[in-house]
Amino acid sequence: MLLFVGPATAAASIVTVVLMLNNPPVSLSRLCAVLVLVFGSSAAVVYCYGRLSAILGGPFPEPCEDRNTSGAELVGTVDEDWPLRSACVYSDGATVEHISMSINVLVCLLAGLAVVLACAGAVLHRRTPSAPEGSLGNS
Repeated sequence: MLLFVGPATAAASIVTVVLMLNNPPVSLSRLCAVLVLVFGSSAAVVYCYGRLSAILGGPFPEPCEDRNTSGAELVGTVDEDWPLRSACVYSDGATVEHISMSINVLVCLLAGLAVVLACAGAVLHRRTPSAPEGSLGNS
């Protein structure tokens, strides 16, 4: 479900950022909040794509050899959700892990940007002076 909701959220957030930049003045804390949605939903999409490709036998897990170098037979594979990786398990107890670094790095980068922007938005929001009482739009 995240694979379908994520792109829609990312696209809507990008459109919102463009509209916010075309109609100044823009509060930096609000811009950060929308960018958090962009990067957070993008991280979810990349992670879900990687998980889906692993389930469907995509770029990883790497094909496991029927026998490892010591001659032990393949017992099975183990998939872990986070970090997104898989391992070939052999009868002698040996495991060979396959990690998709590109997907892990991209997910961590996007999620990290979302966290940094969320913190920056919170700090900017706290620094923004509140409107004085009586100026709630009554002119």
